[in-house]
Amino acid sequence: MHPQWISTMESGRKVSEQSAHDLDTYFETGGHFYRLWKLAKDIEVHFVLPPGFPEYLQYERKATSYRIFSVLLVSGLFQTEDYTRSILAANDGTNLAELVANRMERKAVLERAIAPHTWVVLDETVLRRTVGGPEIMREQLTYLLEVSERVNTMLQIVPMSAGYHAGLGGSFTILGFEDEPDLAYTESAGEGLLIERPARIRDKLVRWDLLRGYALPVPESRVLIKTVMESL
Repeated sequence: MHPQWISTMESGRKVSEQSAHDLDTYFETGGHFYRLWKLAKDIEVHFVLPPGFPEYLQYERKATSYRIFSVLLVSGLFQTEDYTRSILAANDGTNLAELVANRMERKAVLERAIAPHTWVVLDETVLRRTVGGPEIMREQLTYLLEVSERVNTMLQIVPMSAGYHAGLGGSFTILGFEDEPDLAYTESAGEGLLIERPARIRDKLVRWDLLRGYALPVPESRVLIKTVMESL
C-alpha cells in the first residue's frame, strides 16, 4: 500500500470512493467498505440540509399540488443549475456537485405522467436580486418564463409597489394530496420546519390567499419578468 494512502487511513481523513473499492478488493469483503463509504457520504449530505427538509422531500415526491411562495430566492424546484450552484457555493460548498445534482433531480416531480397542479408566487425582489451575476440571472429569469407557459403551472409576481403584504413574513410551501391532509413547509436562516397541525396549515392557506390578492395576473407577471431581464 502507498504510504500516503496509509497516512489517510490513520489520520481519519475521508477516503475516496475508489479507495473504498480498493479496500473491498484487497480484503475481499464483497462491498462492505463501499457500503460504509456510501453511508458516510449520505449522512454528510444529510447534515448540510436544513432540519426538516429531508422529511419534506418524502412528501414532495407524492404531492398532487404545490402552492409555493418565495420572498428571497427562486424556489428550488424552479432554479437553474447555475443559479443553484451560486447559492450553494456561497453558503458552504460542501459536496457542491452532489447537492446541485440532487436539486436538479427534484424537478422530476413536476414531470410525472400526471403532472401536479402548481401555483408559484414570487416577490418582485426575487427577480431583482442578482444571484451569480447578470448572465446567470438572465438564464434563471428565462427559465421562469418557460415555467409560466406550462399548462399545469401558474406563476405570479407580487410587485414591490404592493408595499407590505402577508408574504413578507417568510417563504413557505403548501403540499396537497389526493387522499391525505395538506402539509406545509417553511424555512428561515437555515432552519426548516414541516407543518402538519391542521390549525397551522389553515393559517398558511389564509396567508396564501391574502398574498395572492397582491399578485399581478399571469400575463402582467410575465411582462415584469421580461422588464427585469432587460435591465440586467
